[in-house]
Amino acid sequence: MGNRCYIAGAGEFSGRILPERGDFVIAADAGYLELVSRSITPDLVVGDFDSLGRIPENASIALSPAEKDDTDLMLAVKQGLARGYTTFIIDGVLGGRLDHTMANIQILAYIANKGAQGLLLGRDICMTAISNATVKFISGACGYISVFSAGSVADGVTMDGLKYTLINSTLTYDNPIGVSNEFTGMPATISVKNGVIIIAWTGEPGFLNL
Repeated sequence: MGNRCYIAGAGEFSGRILPERGDFVIAADAGYLELVSRSITPDLVVGDFDSLGRIPENASIALSPAEKDDTDLMLAVKQGLARGYTTFIIDGVLGGRLDHTMANIQILAYIANKGAQGLLLGRDICMTAISNATVKFISGACGYISVFSAGSVADGVTMDGLKYTLINSTLTYDNPIGVSNEFTGMPATISVKNGVIIIAWTGEPGFLNL
């Protein structure tokens, strides 16, 4: 088994990364249409199928009721975690309704708190989250990058190799001092000692050294 779970949502799909051989591929509801339009057969289709409007035939289905606590994306993520996957590539979940976008960003924090890492793909932005951990960006990265606390406080935040550095600082949810930093073309490292941070950047998803 590979260690990547690829999830296609029903929102604005970027297609910036597509599944590779060995990935476990999940379609969340109408994300199924985005996959089959690219001749990609999902290993599992999850949801209540309100956005797709039908249950796909000849597919492995995890059917959920329409009235439920978890969103279709959260159900898909839980399916991947239950199978032991530690890296999640998620497309089709940014843009559109702001409330759903916010929920999907919260799911990034959920993935991080489970000891895994998620990457949300948008047409012009990528997002990830880390919990008490470090991420690295490769040499040559360019564009803007922002860092936010996902909880009330994130302590011991360090950003190195960016235009503006932070050393062992504290971020709070109500003061966005980490917004609109910039890559310098040099390798960059972002870490948090205690808490969860959301990281959003423009440019290529491959800048993140997953």
